Parts: sequence; structure tokens; C-alpha cells
Amino acid sequence: MDSLLYDLQALTIRRISVSEMDNNVYLLTAKATGEQVLVDAADDLPAIQQLLQDSSADASAEPRLALIATTHQHWDHVRALKELTAATGAPTAAGKDDADALPVTVDRPLEHGDTVAVEGVELTAVHLRGHTPGSIAFVYEDPEGPTHIFSGDSLFPGGVGNTQKDPERFNQLIADVSERLFDAYPDSAVVHPGHGKPTTLGAERPHLEEWRDRGW
Repeated sequence: MDSLLYDLQALTIRRISVSEMDNNVYLLTAKATGEQVLVDAADDLPAIQQLLQDSSADASAEPRLALIATTHQHWDHVRALKELTAATGAPTAAGKDDADALPVTVDRPLEHGDTVAVEGVELTAVHLRGHTPGSIAFVYEDPEGPTHIFSGDSLFPGGVGNTQKDPERFNQLIADVSERLFDAYPDSAVVHPGHGKPTTLGAERPHLEEWRDRGW
């Protein structure tokens, strides 16, 4: 199955699903420079290496993995992280409050509003507290088209991420998702979750009150 999701003016977005947990691994490749950001080295190093190979024709320069970004600390999103950093030497980025729980040293601990950039790709870190303390959504604002939000396990089609029936964590997550995603980005923004299929903010926006009322 072709891993290419979007062929944008400045970059490509590829995705594969790995593991029994249907984890999404995303790869952004800058067309002009070949610099790449991989979001969530979830599992299956050979599959990730094949994904990197699949991107070889996406840029005019030789592609190079320049950053591995992690959305959150949960084990199913980081199982190939140590192997991938060892194989590629790429630096890592993750939310500051999740960094100590990752199996590698995090080179760039992120706070809300930070930007992570390689040559040709700039992402904004949006801190979404509740699923884990340091969960980060990575946002690419395409100047020529829809915004792309890599939401980890904080936002899915049909609801926010699991907060283990903890009302305080749920209220924090729904507040952050509402204020930092739905109030900040347009309905056309594409949401790429940590598991399963994409959605848009516009498709999910009418259900926010329903999510609040049900508490999950």
C-alpha cells in the first residue's frame, strides 16, 4: 500500500500503520532540501526504514532524517525510538513533561508554542495536557492549503484521548483541545491521529459539547 498521504507544494506527508495497536508513523519530507521529520517511531524499525526508503523520490535533494518528534510517552508510540535514533543519529524532540519517560535522551524538550524546524519544515508544538502530562500535537501550517495537525492520542475522530475516567484530566484535555486547536485553527485543518484514520476540525467541531457532556 502506498504510504503517500499528501503531496503538498513544499513537502510530502507519508504514513504507515505499525504494530497490533494500529499506530500511525508519519514522515514529512521537504521537497527542496530533503530534510525530514518523523512523528512517532512507534514500532517495527524495518517498516520505518522502508518508509524512509519510500520517500527517496519525494525531494530534489537526497532525503535525510533530521528530527524524530514524539507526541507522547506511552510505550506503543516509542517502541522503535531507541533503535531508530541509533540507526540514524537523528536528534529527538518531545514534550518537556514527558521527556524523562522516553527511552532516549530528548535533545529538544518542548513547551507550548515552541517551534521545531529543519530546513524546509517548521512545526508548532501545541501542548495538550490530560492524556499524558507532556502530550504534544505538532502543527504544520501549509501556506498553500489546509493546516495539518499531528495530534498523537489527544484528538481522534469522535473524541479526545483516554483520560482513564479521571474528571480532572478529562477537563484539562477538553479545555486544551478546545482552546489550543479548535479555537486556533480553521475547520479545514486536517487532524492526523496517533491511531486510525484522519479527520478535520470542521467534522469534529459540532460534537465538542457532546464530548463535554459525556465526560470522555
